[in-house]
Amino acid sequence: MKQIPRPVYLKEIIGYRDTTQLVKVITGIRRCGKSTLLEMYQDHLLAHGVKRRQVQSVNLDDAVNRDIDRWEALHDKLASGLLENTQNYLFIDEVQNVPDFQRAVNSLALRQNVDLYITGSNANLLSGELATLLSGRYVEIKMQPLSFAEYLSARPDAGDLPAAFNAYVTDSSFPYTLAFGGNRRQIDSYLDAVYSAVVLKDVISRNRVSDPARLEKVIRYIADNIGNLTSINNIKNQMESDRFKIDVRTIENYLDALVRSFILYRVGRYDIKGKDWLKTNDKYYIADLGLRRMLTGRGTGDFGRVLENVVYLELLRRGYRSVSVGKVGDKEVDFVAAKYDGGCEYFQVAQTVMDEKTLEREFSALDAIDDHYPKTILSMDTFTFARNGIRQMNVLEWMR
Repeated sequence: MKQIPRPVYLKEIIGYRDTTQLVKVITGIRRCGKSTLLEMYQDHLLAHGVKRRQVQSVNLDDAVNRDIDRWEALHDKLASGLLENTQNYLFIDEVQNVPDFQRAVNSLALRQNVDLYITGSNANLLSGELATLLSGRYVEIKMQPLSFAEYLSARPDAGDLPAAFNAYVTDSSFPYTLAFGGNRRQIDSYLDAVYSAVVLKDVISRNRVSDPARLEKVIRYIADNIGNLTSINNIKNQMESDRFKIDVRTIENYLDALVRSFILYRVGRYDIKGKDWLKTNDKYYIADLGLRRMLTGRGTGDFGRVLENVVYLELLRRGYRSVSVGKVGDKEVDFVAAKYDGGCEYFQVAQTVMDEKTLEREFSALDAIDDHYPKTILSMDTFTFARNGIRQMNVLEWMR
């Protein structure tokens, strides 16, 4: 399959070239394209004067490297190939597959002529010993499956935005699924393999989950309720009504593990007027809507929440400091996107604002905010009802 351009991530990783004092850590759900991004970057290096002998790459998901089962073996394999008096570019893919990998990474990173890049599929990668060893000496590049713009770049019918978007949210945003040409059976077989790898390798085995059936029940509950305010007690009550005995702490542990594996995103709630974080009822979104369809059997019947999920992920890609759900009085603002300069932007998401009640609801929440930061309503509508300085945009044009 032809490589799909990932310009945003490639630009970011290029920007860190030769910052040898920093380890570049690319994180994201399995099969989102981390390995391909490293290949693209290596091609960039070779096209800009770097010699092949200066580049070493190890993919620890590849069976050919099964003998690298200790951190010493990983370290020695790469250290033995280092060149003197020149820059060396080292790439370690799925580094968490080697026990105590932190020691190898730290030792290699201490060398003055090593530019080191690692990838991992679990947020635990940056916790514990590695964070301690590399304190202040790493940067994280958070990667996701394809954005809608990236997805369009690989489709022959990119001019038909609604049709392409329907495929994007119904099939999958995982890059390799485009190789199946819309064949749903093949797509679902692939998604099932991705899901199994994430759950088995990054959740069950790493967190010593003793009852996979209960974990599966939690996953399906959240997938079915993306974009809804979520109470742990509600999950507990629903599961117990389905004859799954479970305690609150176990549910919390499961959710934490799913977030760390990047299959789910937890979004906190922020009181815009009180300028304080609310402690209850977060929202959750899923990394890929094709996975959600496969898990729940839902198509896009709840299109408003599907659209909200897509917009949330797009906001993350655009590099805001944080993205939260907003509360202003008794009204909800779908997203508060905080900037690094201290400012922010507000977003409302709706399938359509043609209905007068929907129009009033979406505008009134933004009207209730008394600051002057940008406010935008995103919908599938092709016309605009902009007023009071609040923009309305077609969401597909906004994302393309």
